[in-house]
Amino acid sequence: MSLLHQESQEDIDDVAPGEEYTKGSSHVVLAAIISAVVVSAAIAIYVIAGQKPPMATGEIEQIWTHPQHTESSGIDANGDVMAKQSFDQVFVFALVKLHNQSAQPLYLRNAMVNVKLADGIRSSYAASAADYERVYLAYPSMPVPHGNALSLQSAIDPGQTVEGTIVSAFRMSKAEWDAGKDLNLTFSFSYQPSLVLAPKTAVIEQ
Repeated sequence: MSLLHQESQEDIDDVAPGEEYTKGSSHVVLAAIISAVVVSAAIAIYVIAGQKPPMATGEIEQIWTHPQHTESSGIDANGDVMAKQSFDQVFVFALVKLHNQSAQPLYLRNAMVNVKLADGIRSSYAASAADYERVYLAYPSMPVPHGNALSLQSAIDPGQTVEGTIVSAFRMSKAEWDAGKDLNLTFSFSYQPSLVLAPKTAVIEQ
C-alpha cells in the first residue's frame, strides 16, 4: 500500500460507528458515577438526619481516691472477744454533673465506678445517698471534702442539671489500685442508654 494512500469513504464509515459507541459508553459511565455519588450523598444525609443526640450529658468535675486500712476491734456486739479482722479498701469519690438535654424526663437508677486492672475490669456500684453520709460517720477523719450526695434514684426533668457527689469502694490494697488505669463512671437510666464519663482532670489521692 502506498504511503500516499488515502482512506476511502467506506473505510471512514467502518470506523465511525466504533467511535460513536465509545463516545456513548463514556456517557453511560459518567452517568453511573454521578448517580452513585448522588445516592451516596442521599444515604449520608438520611443517616445523619436520623441520628439523635444523647438524652443525657455530663462531666466529672472532680475525683478523689482514699486508701483505707480497717481493723476490727476484736469485740462483738455482745461484748465478747472475737478474732480481729482487717482489710484494705480504696474509696472513690466523684463530684459529677448530669444534664438532661431531651424533651422527656430521665430516671437515674444507679452509678458504677469502673477501673481496668491487670486481671480485667472491676466495677463497684456507688452507694446510696444515705450510705454516702454513713461513710463520714464510720470514718470521721475521712480527708475527702464532704459535699452533697447525688441521689441515684431520681428523675431529671427536661433541661435540668443535677450535681452531687457519689462514693464507691473497692476491696483491694493501694498497690493493686495504683496498678490500675482507665478509670470511668457509668450512669444507668430507665429505658435509655447508659452514660459513661471519664475524668478529664487528675485524680486526687487523699
